[in-house]
Amino acid sequence: PEDTVTSSFASFIPAACPEHLSDTVRHRSKRMILDSIGVGLVGSTTRVFDIALRYCRELYSPVAVSSVYGKPGVKLSPTLAAFTNGVATHSMDFDDTWHPATHPSGAVLPALLAASQMLPPGTKPSGMDFLLAFNVGLEVQGRLMHFSTEAHDIPKRFHPPSVVGTMGSAAATAKLLSLSRAQCSHALGIAASLAGAPMANAATQAKPLHIGNATRLGFEAALLAARGMEANPFILDDIPGCSGFSAFYGVYQPKPLSAPGDHHEFLLEKQDIAFKRFPAHLGMHWVVDAALSVRNLFVNYAGSFSPALIRTIVLKIPVSKYINRPFPSSEHQARHSFQFNACAALLDGEVGLGSFTESSIQRQELRELLDKVVVEHPEDNVANFDKMYGEVALLLHSGDVLTGKCDTFYGHWRKPLSKESLLKKFRSNASHVLSEEKIETIIAMVDNLEDLSDSSQL
Repeated sequence: PEDTVTSSFASFIPAACPEHLSDTVRHRSKRMILDSIGVGLVGSTTRVFDIALRYCRELYSPVAVSSVYGKPGVKLSPTLAAFTNGVATHSMDFDDTWHPATHPSGAVLPALLAASQMLPPGTKPSGMDFLLAFNVGLEVQGRLMHFSTEAHDIPKRFHPPSVVGTMGSAAATAKLLSLSRAQCSHALGIAASLAGAPMANAATQAKPLHIGNATRLGFEAALLAARGMEANPFILDDIPGCSGFSAFYGVYQPKPLSAPGDHHEFLLEKQDIAFKRFPAHLGMHWVVDAALSVRNLFVNYAGSFSPALIRTIVLKIPVSKYINRPFPSSEHQARHSFQFNACAALLDGEVGLGSFTESSIQRQELRELLDKVVVEHPEDNVANFDKMYGEVALLLHSGDVLTGKCDTFYGHWRKPLSKESLLKKFRSNASHVLSEEKIETIIAMVDNLEDLSDSSQL
């Protein structure tokens, strides 16, 4: 069918060309790729990654051609490698975040890395092909999320990357595999039937599966479409009485995607990405920066950080049930707890990888701080990553009150990480599994991705 929303998306995918990517889009997307690889590498050291890898190795007999993060001697079938690497990417909740809220890179990059290795010699995509496919996957995710006002707020019902990420993975791999317009339409339709995960599994080991499944199942949708499987050609349209992609949103107002060219501007051109400085839910970054600010005031006031002087800790945060966790008992709960992250920042003066170990979570002095926390939800503090703020007030026994507030944390799309900060994060993450020489090789390779003749080298 012509002139439908679905057909416009299906046409956009094969029509996108390298010259459609501005210097800004290329620069920002390469930062995303580098950060996501680093996050995946450090994620390969986690228990949930080990479970996923063991599952793939024991339950399947794969055609082993695609590499796994942090395991140089291990290869899996392409879709299982994508799944495992997707789990690694989100295993610490350390991956990038966009607005409307989703984790765009982890749902796309693992599928493209695996697909690049899957293709036979002589047909390997170039680095420019890879970069273009990555941006097609980002664009599809972003456009779909803009079709609903519901998507702009912190999610309540389903985890967005399990939905839009699956669609983005399908679009990206369809582009990399050079699928036809009709096949791209079917890939999106198939992907819609493979999408979705409930928010109830946030703060558990199941949450990283959302990214693993998104990148794997979108990849599989493209492979099925390439082999002739068909799906509803109106999957992205709002058809009364028959839900397609609108099944995921109560309010859904889709618009056709304009053809790539002089009049189309990629969303990544308009809005940068948020990179996390420490491995926790994005909302935690506001309260940590607010807590560090008030901690500095407290040290200047008292000479040192003395918890005994504090009567009450007041957190002013938006209403969001799954990240309001007064006493987390596991690393994944701690990564999704306003209270824990504020208190860890107050106690230690920083939040990092070591903050989420069992010994750190169970510290008596931390538990004593958590006992002092009171949560407030000001009406102007909305559950939206573009509008929310974090405020931490220390009510002292002396009667004095010290307050720290953060409207935009360092790493947010309004206050992006510097090149030096991003490289420092990547080197730190990658050093858990790679030599310094290999780390610098990856940095150079991503920085010059347009010049890479064979993207499977990545």
